[in-house]
Amino acid sequence: MRELLKTKLDRAFGLTFDLVAHLAEDALRLDLPDLPSNQISGQLWCVVGARESYTKAIESGGWQGFSCSLLAPQVKEVVLDALQTTHRRLCTIDFLSLTDAQLELAFDLLEHEIQHHGQLIRFVYANRLSFPQSWAERYTV
Repeated sequence: MRELLKTKLDRAFGLTFDLVAHLAEDALRLDLPDLPSNQISGQLWCVVGARESYTKAIESGGWQGFSCSLLAPQVKEVVLDALQTTHRRLCTIDFLSLTDAQLELAFDLLEHEIQHHGQLIRFVYANRLSFPQSWAERYTV
């Protein structure tokens, strides 16, 4: 179960990276037309912050608060770097030795990442953008 959780997190993190790599940089400034929303960049800021915060919580065994180091969420290369950095950090965690409390935090992180996938699908459709092949295969978009 622990290795499966790590595999699911790896896949979710990879999908997020694929979408950002696929989008043009100006797409990061788009929001949901005619609806109250933040921008795609705001979604990505939250993803990076959650990855950083949950990973820190998993490593320490408890929630330490939310923080995000992503200062330029509208700059594609900066976002891609942050996504890679947070993915690499997660890969250093030994999932086989996690306590139940740490596993719950890891499941919360997976839940959070996937929630943003759903939100990002809405943004892509609303702005008539396209999806990378990995998203078409995973989510049938």
